[in-house]
Amino acid sequence: MTVVAVMAALSPALVADAYAFKLFGINFFGKDDTDANQVPDPVLYEVTLTSDADDPDLKEALENSSRLVADKEQPVSGDLGVVVKARDDRERLIAALYEKARYGGVVTITVDGRNVDDLPPNPTFNRSRPVPVNVNVAAGPVFHVREVQFGGDAANRNPADYDLGPGASAGSLTIIKAGDKIVEQLKSDGRPLAKLTTRKVVADHRTDTVDVVLAAEGGPVAPIGTVGVTGAKAVRSDFIERYSRINKGDRYSPEALKKAGERLRALGVFSSVTIHEGDQLAGDGSLPMIIEVSEGKQRYFGVGAQYSTIDGFGVNGYWGHRNLFGGAEGLRVEGAVGRLGDATALGDLDFSAGITFTKPGAFVPSGTLIASILAKTENPDAYSAKLVTASLGYSYELNDTDTFTGAGEVSWEQDDDAFGENTYLTFAAPLQFDRDARDNKLDPTSGYRLMGKVTPSYEAYNGTFFSAFEGSVSGYYGLGAEDRIVLAGKLSAGFLLGADDLENIPATRRFFAGGGGSVRGYGYQEISPYNAANEATGGASFVTASFETRVKITDTIGIVPFIDVGVVSADVAPDFSDIRAGAGIGLRYATPFGPIRLDFAVPLNKFEGGTDYGIYAGIGQSF
Repeated sequence: MTVVAVMAALSPALVADAYAFKLFGINFFGKDDTDANQVPDPVLYEVTLTSDADDPDLKEALENSSRLVADKEQPVSGDLGVVVKARDDRERLIAALYEKARYGGVVTITVDGRNVDDLPPNPTFNRSRPVPVNVNVAAGPVFHVREVQFGGDAANRNPADYDLGPGASAGSLTIIKAGDKIVEQLKSDGRPLAKLTTRKVVADHRTDTVDVVLAAEGGPVAPIGTVGVTGAKAVRSDFIERYSRINKGDRYSPEALKKAGERLRALGVFSSVTIHEGDQLAGDGSLPMIIEVSEGKQRYFGVGAQYSTIDGFGVNGYWGHRNLFGGAEGLRVEGAVGRLGDATALGDLDFSAGITFTKPGAFVPSGTLIASILAKTENPDAYSAKLVTASLGYSYELNDTDTFTGAGEVSWEQDDDAFGENTYLTFAAPLQFDRDARDNKLDPTSGYRLMGKVTPSYEAYNGTFFSAFEGSVSGYYGLGAEDRIVLAGKLSAGFLLGADDLENIPATRRFFAGGGGSVRGYGYQEISPYNAANEATGGASFVTASFETRVKITDTIGIVPFIDVGVVSADVAPDFSDIRAGAGIGLRYATPFGPIRLDFAVPLNKFEGGTDYGIYAGIGQSF
């Protein structure tokens, strides 16, 4: 039986309020007294919202738009506050009707039995009970597009390309988005001053139709001009400009500016990044730019903990600096101790300590230098290992989705496993290609990710040349207008060439499967070939596959039924005669930093005396 708990930073928020649970600033349940309303002259009201709409989507939109409904448990300030809120609600509800192409809709609101328009400037209400507010919405018919005219630099476009074909629903948001799309397309043609000059909508209430006029002015084609930086303090301005890859003379591109902002934010040294475009061209016909940054804290530290019913407690800590020399160079020092309370001797504990240095923009703006040294001990059921690994690598972004990474590393390792006690000295040169075409790294709903890795290696003590080949592909497909259901799948495989004698390969470089990262329901690295003494040896090849159906129950809560399968073989060619499978269900809680994950799984064909079930937790989807 295995339980793995998510490692989370300790925070006073966990104990500050006995009636609420708050983590990372998010109130999960209970009332947070610090957010209690301090309203002068509080007045309570009760609201009733009725509508003749048959469309459930429209009803939901009306309820979501009403602040009277959303804030019904909260008092307003004074009697006039009730009226102000009611009048604001009417504007919101009319906007919601327009969004659903209901241009003939009527919203009537009464407060204490009187129409909101008939109330005096300073009304008074009976406060012996909540003030009654009644909201009635007569939705009216759906209006459809009759005619669309495009003018100026938007001329000769096809209305259907903007969801405005004849007979289409004429929702106000659709019309607004059509205008925005035209401007975006003109800017993508290198015209930074493009703007919408006309947006005219005429509704004919006799025929329930709408005529639309959209006109735009593209302006001149202009390259990027001078690029300035403001707000920089500890981070060098020349580094910011260089790393943004917004270069003077390049073709203007809104997408390139968006990527530049994302790239700078990903460094972790800035609390905010804003790229301001000039509102007019410079004398040479170029468009000047200003990159405005606000620097965040450059030093950080944290501690965490985890628990397993088999491995006991574990603690970890780290300290880091995000900007050592003014070029966003990162330094991270971390350490961890595991199996506390389970290990019977000091040597049975899991230790790790490491230091990593990164230099973004090394040699070229799209390159990153990575140097690290890591020392650790590992004590899974399959083996005990002590190792020290030093690595120097370089990562190069080929484009927005593709990254190539190469490194050289040397590792000393001492193992005690099914082959006895052995010591290894391994030189390796891992080469990896990643293509990440997901729409969101922590919670993808579309796209795919592809990884391929080859690691030529030489073990010096035994004189063994071997190479590991590994690859994986994951894909995501959302169903429904808001991707309420996402189908997700992942396939991974690998094999070792030159591993005719597994004893000559370090245990940490052989293949195992099982646990939260591969086949859930099994213990960590439990899936492996076994020798005659029923000892796990690790394998020369593996194949694993996972499939999940991610279902949103609410905007924050989701459930995920899943199944994982995998096999590890002693030979280079996988032997599918002993496939292991695990199945289970997971719970997801959406947060701004990614979904919090909790999975429960059982093995469908467990090993004799093996794990009965597994519980896994983390941040982000499982893959």
